Amino acid sequence: MPTTEAAPKGAGDSAISDTSTTIPTRPEPAAAPHIRRRATALAALITALAFCVGDAVATTFPFGRHSRSVSDLGNQFVPFHAHLWDLLHGRADGGLLVNWQSGYGSSFLPDLGTYLSSPFALLVGLFPRDEIDLAVYVITVLKMASAGAAMAFLLLTLRKGRWWTAGALGASYALCGWSMAEASYNLMWLDGLIAFPLLCLVGEWALTNRRPVLGPLVVALAWTANFYTAYMATIGAALVLLLRLLLGREDVRSKLAVLGRAVPAVLLGIGLAAPLILVVFKATKLAHPGRVNTFAPATVPDVLARLLPGTYTFETPAVWVGTAALLLALTLPFNTAVARRERAGWSALVVLVLLSMQWKPTHLAWHAFATPNGSSYRQTFVLCGVLVIAGWLSLAQGVPRWKPLLGGVGLLALVAAVGSTSVITESWTVPLLASSLALVLGSLALLRTAEARRRIARWAPVLAAVLLVGAQVGESAVAEAAYDKARLGRLDDYGPWGQRQDVQSAAVARSDGWPAYRTDPGIWQTVGNDPLVVGGQGAQYYSSLTSEVWASTLIALGGGYSSRGRSPRSIDGPVTDAIFAVGARLHSDQDPFRHPLRGPYTTTVSVSRMDVPPLVTVRPAGGPLSYGDNTFRNQEALLGAGVYTIPEVAVRGADGKVPKLTLDGRYGVSAREVGKWGPTQVLRAHCPAGSEVFLSVPDFAGQAGLHGVSDGVHFDARPPQNRATVQPMGTVPPSGDVRVDLIALAAGALPKEPIGCLDPAKLAARVAEMKTTGATRVSVSDGHLSAELPAGSTGVAVIAAPAIEGWSCSVGGGAAKPAGSHLGLLSVPLDGTSRTISCDFTPPGLMVGSAVGGASALGILALAGYRWWSRRRRDAEKGAGSQVVTT
Repeated sequence: MPTTEAAPKGAGDSAISDTSTTIPTRPEPAAAPHIRRRATALAALITALAFCVGDAVATTFPFGRHSRSVSDLGNQFVPFHAHLWDLLHGRADGGLLVNWQSGYGSSFLPDLGTYLSSPFALLVGLFPRDEIDLAVYVITVLKMASAGAAMAFLLLTLRKGRWWTAGALGASYALCGWSMAEASYNLMWLDGLIAFPLLCLVGEWALTNRRPVLGPLVVALAWTANFYTAYMATIGAALVLLLRLLLGREDVRSKLAVLGRAVPAVLLGIGLAAPLILVVFKATKLAHPGRVNTFAPATVPDVLARLLPGTYTFETPAVWVGTAALLLALTLPFNTAVARRERAGWSALVVLVLLSMQWKPTHLAWHAFATPNGSSYRQTFVLCGVLVIAGWLSLAQGVPRWKPLLGGVGLLALVAAVGSTSVITESWTVPLLASSLALVLGSLALLRTAEARRRIARWAPVLAAVLLVGAQVGESAVAEAAYDKARLGRLDDYGPWGQRQDVQSAAVARSDGWPAYRTDPGIWQTVGNDPLVVGGQGAQYYSSLTSEVWASTLIALGGGYSSRGRSPRSIDGPVTDAIFAVGARLHSDQDPFRHPLRGPYTTTVSVSRMDVPPLVTVRPAGGPLSYGDNTFRNQEALLGAGVYTIPEVAVRGADGKVPKLTLDGRYGVSAREVGKWGPTQVLRAHCPAGSEVFLSVPDFAGQAGLHGVSDGVHFDARPPQNRATVQPMGTVPPSGDVRVDLIALAAGALPKEPIGCLDPAKLAARVAEMKTTGATRVSVSDGHLSAELPAGSTGVAVIAAPAIEGWSCSVGGGAAKPAGSHLGLLSVPLDGTSRTISCDFTPPGLMVGSAVGGASALGILALAGYRWWSRRRRDAEKGAGSQVVTT
C-alpha cells in the first residue's frame, strides 16, 4: 500500500510539548484531491459493506425472510416513495400540490418536503414498481455511504493524515448507533447525517474566504433534503465553527469577518429553501395534534451503555461510533502531540454537546422547541460527528503514544464498567468491545512501529489497515444485526410487496373510474397508506401532517384511526360512500403477514359497486353548522337526509346487570375474565325488519356480532392510540329484534346510542336526488377542480373533499374567494345563475416562501456578481502593476 500519504515526517515520533505546538493563524491546507477521493471512496465502501453484512446476518430484507419495514418505514415512508414513483411515471392521481389518492384529497407539497425532498428519493424511478422496498433499501445504503464519504472529506479538510484512516473514521460516523438503530428506518433523517459534515465544510470555506456561492447552495440543499435534521446539523456546524474561531490566533476583526461570511451564507441558503420549509411549517400548524411527550434525561449508565456496540432503546442517545473512533477521541485529552488549547477545546465541545442533550432547555432547542414523539434524542448524530472529529485530530498528528493510549483505554474501560451496569447492555456487548479494542490497538501499534522503523514501513500499514477496517466492519455488522432483531421484537412490521399487493393493485386498476367516482382500497389495511401503495382514492392517510379538519371530520362520521388520529381509516358503509362518491370498494381479508395463518395462504379480494352521486353535489343553504355526538346523526347531516333508525339500546353485562357509567356518561366495559365463555356484554334493540345494522363503538376492543345472524366482527380500539371504526353487522331479522353480542378483550366504554339501522330505500332515494341536482361534469387535475352544474342551481355546491386550507373557488368565472366549509367538506356558495365552479389549490405558506426564496436567489446572484467583479478588478490591477514595473 502506498505510504506517501502518511503523516508528515516526524509527526508523533516524539512527544511534542505544548509550548512547541502552535495553532496557525490560518487553517492548514487540506489534503490533496486524490487523497480525499481515496478516503471518501473507502468510507463509502466500508459503510455499505458493514451495513449490508449486518442485515444479511440478521436475514432481513433483501437478504432474508424477515421484514425491515418496521413502524413508520412500512406505514409511511415506503408508501410515499411508491407515490413518488407514480408521480415520476405519470401514474398518480394528483401532482405536487394535491394528492387525490389519500384522505380523499390532501395537500401533497408538505409531505414532499417532509418525506421525499431528498435528491436520493428520485432514484425510486429507476426501479420496477413492485420492487419499491428494494429501492428504499438501496437509497438508505447510498445515504449512509454518502454520509461516510462526506465526513472523510471533512476530516482531511480539517487536518492532513493517512487517507485510509480518514476513510475508516468517516465510516465510523456513518455507521454510528444513531444511524443504524434509528435513522436507517427513518431514512429522511439520514440527510441530516450527510448535512452535518457538509455544513462544517461551509464553515471551513467561510474561514478561508472560499466558495461564497457554493456555500449557500450547500445549505439550501441540506435544508431542502430534510429541514428537520438540517436544523440540528446547522447548530452542530455552528458550534464547530465557533470553536475553530476560538482556537485560532486571528484578531477579533478577522474572526468577525469570518462570521460575516458564514451567517449570510446560512441565511441565504435557508432562504433559498424557504418555499418548501414554510409550506411544511404551516402544515404542521394545521395538522391533527400528535402525542405530547415530556422530556426526561437518561441516566448516566444508560448514556454510557449507548457508547457500546449493540445496545438499543428509544429513551437514550445512540452515541456509539465504533471502538476505533471512540478510543481515539478518548485519547485526545492526554495526547500532548496536540496543542493544549485544541485538546481542551474539542474535549469541552464533546462534553458540552452531550450535556446539552440532557438539559431540558437545550434539549428543546435542539428539537426546535418541541419534544419529539418516539426517539427523544434525534440530534445524537451531531455528537457522533464531534466525537469522530475529535478522534481524527488525535490521530492526524501521528499515532498517539503509549501515555495517551493508556489514558484512552482507561477511560474506555470506565465507560464499559459503568455502561455494563445498565439493563440495556447485552451479555455479548463487552466481549465484542474487547475484541474490537484488541484489533484497534494492534493496528495502532503496527502504525507506531512503522513510523519508527523504516524496514517494515511498507507492509505494516497494510496489515494495520486490515486490522482496523476488519474490526470496524465486524463490530458494525454485529451491531446492525442486533438492531434489526431488537426492532422486530419491539415494533410493528409490514411485509414487502408481494402477492397481496399484486392482487389488490390489479383489482383497483380494473375498478378505477376517477374522477367520476372513487375506488377505495377498503377498510382492512395492509399499511396505513394503502392507496399510495396499491392505488385508488381512499380515506386512509398516514402522515405527520394529516390535517385536523380531515381527522375530525372522519371521526365525527364514525371513522377509526391509529397513531392518535394521524392515520385515519376508511369507513365501510353505504352512507359515507355516497357522501364521498365511492363507487367501488375493495374487500380484502386480513393481511397474512401481520396475522399469520398455517400453511400457504393466498390473498383474495372482492369489489362491491355502488351507485353514488358525483364528486360535486348541491345542497340547500343554511344547513347544520357542526356535528353532534352521534355517529349516525352526523352521517345524516352530511348526507342531507334522514336514513337511519336510531333505537334505544338496552345494555347488559354478563351478569345481566346494567354496566356502570363512566364519568362522561358512557357504559364501562370490562375485559372477559380468563376461563369464562360467552358474551361479556349484550346489546338489545328494535329496528325495522330488513334494515342494515351498524355498530359504532369507538372505544371497544374485541368481537361483536348479531346473535345468530353474523360472524364476529373485530373492533380494535386502544385509547388514545387507536379508535375503532363503525362497521356493518348484518340485516335485521323479520321480528325486528336486534341482539348484538360483545366479547370484550380489554377494558373500554360503549356509547349510549351505539346502533344505527339503515333504510336502503331511503338512501337510494337520496342518492338519486343528489345525482339529479349534482354536477353534470367534473374535471380534476393536480391542484385544480372544475364542475358544471344544472341550470338554476342555488344553495351551496359541496365538493366531496376535506376543506383543507389553501383552496380558493370562483363561480361562473368570477373572482376567486377562499372556499367555505360544509361540515368539513369544501363548499362554494352559488348565485342561481352561474353553471360552473372552478377551484384552485395553493399550499399555505407557498407564496411567502416563494418570495423569500426569490429574494435569496437574487442575493446569491448579487454575491456571485460581486465576486466576479472583484476578481476582474483585482486581475486588472495586477496587470496594470506589471505593466508599470516593465516600463
